Amino acid sequence: MLECPSFLLFANKHTMRIGVLCSGGDAPGMNPCLRSIVRTACTCDIEVFGIRRGYEGLLNEEFNPGENGTYVMGLRSVSGLSKVGGTILHSSRSQRFGESSGLKHAVKVLKKYGFDALICIGGNGTMKGALELSKHWDGQIIGIPGTIDNDLYGTDTTIGFATAVDTAVAAVDKLRDTAGSHELMFFVEVMGRHCGDIALWTAIASGAEIACVPEIKEAPEKIVKKLKKIKESGKTSVMAIVAEGDESGGAFAVQKLLSEAGNPFESRAVVIGHVLRGGSPVAADRILASELGNFAVSAIIQEESGKMAGRIKGVLSLTSFEECVSRHRSIDNDQLRLLKIVAS
Repeated sequence: MLECPSFLLFANKHTMRIGVLCSGGDAPGMNPCLRSIVRTACTCDIEVFGIRRGYEGLLNEEFNPGENGTYVMGLRSVSGLSKVGGTILHSSRSQRFGESSGLKHAVKVLKKYGFDALICIGGNGTMKGALELSKHWDGQIIGIPGTIDNDLYGTDTTIGFATAVDTAVAAVDKLRDTAGSHELMFFVEVMGRHCGDIALWTAIASGAEIACVPEIKEAPEKIVKKLKKIKESGKTSVMAIVAEGDESGGAFAVQKLLSEAGNPFESRAVVIGHVLRGGSPVAADRILASELGNFAVSAIIQEESGKMAGRIKGVLSLTSFEECVSRHRSIDNDQLRLLKIVAS
């Protein structure tokens, strides 16, 4: 963890200024991450501007109110944020930022306000935006993985993922009660367009019998064969966790396919959806967010740029934006094997 070297406080008359934004879908832990960035920066006499509404807000010159009538965020600006879900900076997606004219305008804004560096918190789209901006702006850019999907290459887990799984498991536990009472099968759809981690982890933690994920193609007939064996064993209720990006479609599509293939259970489909993005971040996300926020400021002080901060096998690491966006984080095969064993 960064403890600011004393020489940085006096080495230059110029005070470094960092901009921070959240882009794309929100994730529990974005606020604790902002808190860590601001408080780390304050120990090093670095100014932090909070940019509202992501890249779109940068283009519109929208800044979060700071302290003493300025845009500079101080210790009190982020007080109490550890337990707060969502992001006080707000988030959005920006079509303009994806255009050459938008990127050039963003550079003008960054120069106008004297930014030396930019920290971008978000998912794959955010890292792609940061990569494109780095081709036009000579300031430093560091990314932080804030997305519930856990789909970014360059980190074992992303900020918000642990909370999303916890929320999903709590919902599945409640549905299990109704499934048992009425002898039903529930198809529970969770987020995850390109990565099935939320579905897989939720299935393991909730004791679900089936997990449908984008990475694994499984014929409906094969799943129905398993369901018939479950039925024959005397089990009267079943839970199937479906990632929204499953090859067959979401929960309703999978329910229909399995019904046509002879599913022996009466079933219902439920979509949890955006509920997974909300709520107070769990301890694991608060810790990861604090670590990566601190590490991002440290990377900027060490003159790093064009990289995403992550934690790989317990070690804080930097991965280039090019690698983050060009490579896909693969699902854990050991966990797939574990699900097959514990759900058998």
